[in-house]
Amino acid sequence: MHFSTAGRKQAYGATGVLYDVGSVYEGLSKLTDLRKPQGKVYRLETVLMIVVLAKLCGEDKPLGIAEWAKHRQEEVSKLLCLSQARMPSHHTIRRIMAHVVYQEEMERLVGEYNQRGEHGKVYALDGKAVRGMRKKDEDGNEYLLSVYDVEQAKVMSQVDVGRKENEIVKAPKALKMVEIAQKVVTADAMHTQRGLATQIMEAQGDYVLPVKENQPQLHKNIRALFAPEHPKPGFGKIQTDFLTAQKVNKGHGRIETRIITTSEMLNAYAAWPGLAQVYRLERHFQWRRNARCYRTSYEVEFGITSLTRKQASPSQLLNIRRTHWGIETGLHYRRDVTFKEDATRMTLGHSGKVMASINNLVLALIRQANFHNAAQARRWFAAHLSHAFALLTTPFSRS
Repeated sequence: MHFSTAGRKQAYGATGVLYDVGSVYEGLSKLTDLRKPQGKVYRLETVLMIVVLAKLCGEDKPLGIAEWAKHRQEEVSKLLCLSQARMPSHHTIRRIMAHVVYQEEMERLVGEYNQRGEHGKVYALDGKAVRGMRKKDEDGNEYLLSVYDVEQAKVMSQVDVGRKENEIVKAPKALKMVEIAQKVVTADAMHTQRGLATQIMEAQGDYVLPVKENQPQLHKNIRALFAPEHPKPGFGKIQTDFLTAQKVNKGHGRIETRIITTSEMLNAYAAWPGLAQVYRLERHFQWRRNARCYRTSYEVEFGITSLTRKQASPSQLLNIRRTHWGIETGLHYRRDVTFKEDATRMTLGHSGKVMASINNLVLALIRQANFHNAAQARRWFAAHLSHAFALLTTPFSRS
């Protein structure tokens, strides 16, 4: 038990933990506990603090989390001010995450915490399958839809969408939970919908969205605009306002050349909310080995944006569109590979989705600690448990 006096923005938890107002610990202590008081051995925030600490230190599965806590029970008990140095079993951890924690409350806690601090310019909207929840007799996976701050590497909001096709219906809810004024929202072609574009514009944000056959007329018009011209003899080419930018990236045995062409010529009659430019994006890929090219590929993407040419030149638009894929490398890849989310079987109740929210939280905490490599950060925290605990009891500073 601590006996020092709490500061103006500090408080003591039920077990005597001194924490800052706005910290993860405070948020966890306010979650609804569905259990009855009789027979309850561990407080809800105690179990969740152990889970988050173990996650920060490199453990992913409930069994590994429970063993990690058992091997460090004296240190963990001291940090959490527990009267008994006894740690929860992996069965207890699974049961609490499946049937005690409100999934929506956890999603809201993580989103509200991550919305503090600094914000980037581009928010990526994308869904991810929670494959660890899938049971043997079930067809298909359940999905979670996230709004991800690519620059700051944190999930701003996350909603349960069920099946993949429900993302379109749930996207407005995910965006409504986030302040998107002066931000640029990117997504895949599934979310290129008039309603979503209108919502973004009404919230004083902007969008950059690819266009495919799900918007047939718009796709046809953009494709025709950028189609190569073959004028008849005696007739000149139609005058256009095309602007072009090119970028070449090399790395991992691959050369990627991206060429974007933009135009304002469809703005007047495309009848799309906030339309300011359309674009054609070409991607050329070369895979090389020993200075020789052994494979190539080519793809074309058409798209729209509410950003004017004064707000975004072709080069800037090219960078924004590339930035969108940061949600794959910065969020989805880390959850699957670094945190082994899909390989962790969490089929009881909503345990898989609760764990996904905890993974989002841990990734934001790692960035808050100024690490850019999640695996490296977890190795460091494993050797500095007190620093991991301090991270959970202090808040993001507001921008």
